[in-house]
Amino acid sequence: MSDKWIQKAVGNEGRVSSYLYRVYGDEAFFEDGTIKLKYLKKAVKRIKEGEGHNYDGLLQALYLAIRLKKMERNK
Repeated sequence: MSDKWIQKAVGNEGRVSSYLYRVYGDEAFFEDGTIKLKYLKKAVKRIKEGEGHNYDGLLQALYLAIRLKKMERNK
C-alpha cells in the first residue's frame, strides 16, 4: 500500500456512492442520502473476493468511508 493512500482515496469525489448506487441501488442509502455501513462492508467483501477488475483505489476509498462512518457513530 502506498504512503499516500488517503490522498488517493479522497481523489475522486462521489466514487464510493456512485459505485454503491450502481451495484446495490437505492437500498444502500438512507432517506437523507447517507450510506449504510452494512453496504460499505458488503462492497469491500465483493471487491476482495475478486470481481475481475483492479479496484485498489476504490477499495481504499471504501476503507476510508468505513473509518469515517465509525468515527461519526462514536461521537
